[in-house]
Amino acid sequence: MQQPISAVVLDLSATGIGIVRSLHKQGISVNAYDIKGKYEIGKTRHATCGICPNPVSEEQKMVKFLIKLGKEFSRKPVLYAGSDDFVHFISKHRILLQRYYRFLLPDPSLVEAVLDKRLTYELAVKHNIPCPKVLAIDDDQQLEQMSGEVTFPCILKPVYSSDFRKRVSHRLFKKAILVEDASQLREQYSLYRPFGELMLQEIIPGDEACIYSVKTFFDEQMNLVGLYMNQKIHQFPPDFGSSAMVLSVRDEEVIREALSFLNKLQFKGLAITEFKRDQRDGALKFIEINARIGLTQQLSIACGVDVAYLYYLSLTGQEPIPVTSQREGVKWVYLVRDFISFRQNRRDKQMTFTEWLKGLSGRKVEALFAWDDPMPFIRSFVSHLRNVKVKR
Repeated sequence: MQQPISAVVLDLSATGIGIVRSLHKQGISVNAYDIKGKYEIGKTRHATCGICPNPVSEEQKMVKFLIKLGKEFSRKPVLYAGSDDFVHFISKHRILLQRYYRFLLPDPSLVEAVLDKRLTYELAVKHNIPCPKVLAIDDDQQLEQMSGEVTFPCILKPVYSSDFRKRVSHRLFKKAILVEDASQLREQYSLYRPFGELMLQEIIPGDEACIYSVKTFFDEQMNLVGLYMNQKIHQFPPDFGSSAMVLSVRDEEVIREALSFLNKLQFKGLAITEFKRDQRDGALKFIEINARIGLTQQLSIACGVDVAYLYYLSLTGQEPIPVTSQREGVKWVYLVRDFISFRQNRRDKQMTFTEWLKGLSGRKVEALFAWDDPMPFIRSFVSHLRNVKVKR
């Protein structure tokens, strides 16, 4: 009997580990790689793991690495990217990599557009999708002009988030920087500008629970193969961060808006489309799209729509039956991040210990914990706490 086609996962964060565990559960052999630091934390017993070159700073080495690896398989493996850096790398070298791997990405121009937040904003405007106003900052002179035009508070954020993250020190990194007035804008711009291009974005009023995320997989013919959605409960860090706790829910209006936009874009492959409900008028405002599987892959499995496996089945010609209904009421928790966010909220008198503990009740899955593969959870927990200590 012929062995199932293998898979290669680029990323060993909670996203990549979620993909690995999904495929391992189905009896699929998986190789998983990441750069040294992430490999050391995320290596899992459910895959053959290793260190790969950095897809940004060692691009040509990474090309050679993947070609050499691809030649070792008798049949093309399915290739997954768990971070924006790997998505960008695969998209740039897609023609060459298609000789050795199976993967499905949107057109290169669309991948570029969702990684460059200025272009993402232009895409939304072009298709009449309501979204927060964005202003790119070219230089100090333009900043001065803008400071008299924008409405405060607003957020200062990088145009290329993943690139910015690599350049800025861990102590200074923020996904978005809240600025209360023109003076603070000048100060924060001077501080963060050396690490990459910046832009200003309008704040959409509303707490984390107003943010919804729709995860989809469209095949080559733009048939919808998998769909589920979740609502954010907590973020890490609070206010403007990535998910720390989410809830599996279904909101037909959010789904309708996401599918309409993705169909207009002809966004093939995997996507995470995020909206926020504006407390001023109740309307949904588009936030961003990512062309990959999300951090909450463990929730994908728990709520019955395993997009990683549907992707595998589709790319290996097994024509999966579409799965677009989900179990609701399941929580996904990234425990260490949720705990660190809680501590900050408690300092700001936004949350008590009892409220945090109560929030953990109910059906849930943890981002990294697994009884048969506990080390990624333990190493991640320790690493996050060390980073908190360094930031103090």
